[in-house]
Amino acid sequence: MSNPRRDPSRLDVDLVGLASPTEERNPASAELDTLDARGMVDVILGEDATVAAAVQARSAEIAALVETCVAAIADGGTVHYLGAGTSGRLAVLDAVELAPTFDADESMVTAHLAGGPGAFLTAVEGAEDSAAQGAQLVREQCREGDVVIGLAASGRTPFVASALEAARAAGMPTALISANPAAPLAPLADHAILLDVGPEVVTGSTRMKAGTAQKLTLNALSTATMVRLGTTFGNLMIQVRPTNEKLVARTVRMLVQASGAEPEEAARVLEDAGGSVRVALVALLSGTDARASAAALEDFPRDPRRIGDPAGIRSAVAALGG
Repeated sequence: MSNPRRDPSRLDVDLVGLASPTEERNPASAELDTLDARGMVDVILGEDATVAAAVQARSAEIAALVETCVAAIADGGTVHYLGAGTSGRLAVLDAVELAPTFDADESMVTAHLAGGPGAFLTAVEGAEDSAAQGAQLVREQCREGDVVIGLAASGRTPFVASALEAARAAGMPTALISANPAAPLAPLADHAILLDVGPEVVTGSTRMKAGTAQKLTLNALSTATMVRLGTTFGNLMIQVRPTNEKLVARTVRMLVQASGAEPEEAARVLEDAGGSVRVALVALLSGTDARASAAALEDFPRDPRRIGDPAGIRSAVAALGG
């Protein structure tokens, strides 16, 4: 998909004619500049309040993509986010925050921003129009068993289009997250998550409702994926690495919340477990020592196919008679 760099001073009639909700005028904000600050804020937040429902309406599609991502990561594959501008920056934000929350690394989920890492802080002119860059990125950095997820508010970004085409040609599962229900790129996606958020408060400013919708979608997608991979016990993070005093305190508090033990006991067991939250949790819940708990967990490693107990904590506790 070639797309030579256009002269920005020349009118591209084809682009002007393309329909996209993000480019339409929003009647609710048609007189935005005539309002006082309170009036503007009320209009903006009133429109933002509609976004969660638009994302909720696509929950089935998001859940299907979760299963695809879980299967890929469990088999050693990587989930790749690709996007330009706001979409790409939100993808980077989601990917990097998985490390401190779920101890995930780039081999599990990684993000690629059109224009490279420098485009996160400074706009790179024409990066989103570089079809060659998107396809090259997939050919060089993705492999069989990976999942390629394109983010494009308009649903037609050339960088994302070429990436999805290259991924599909290589037999990789593909997905599209877009704020355009009629996204032209949807046919390239095995999972098309098309978010109907309507026109922006400021016409064309997809950092607003479209960006919020994409962030909510990524939150649900990555969190559900990580939980299915066994990184939590209930809603408690058990993959935290207690590498400083603050994290040790947080970990002890979590063990108390999960087991009902006194803080002193939880801290002692965590130390006996060599800092392993999983081992300490099983020991506290089963009433056994750290050594026996570690052995039990070897029989019940994290496994997303173990529905109801992907972390293996409940199974290990039951095996120990807890």
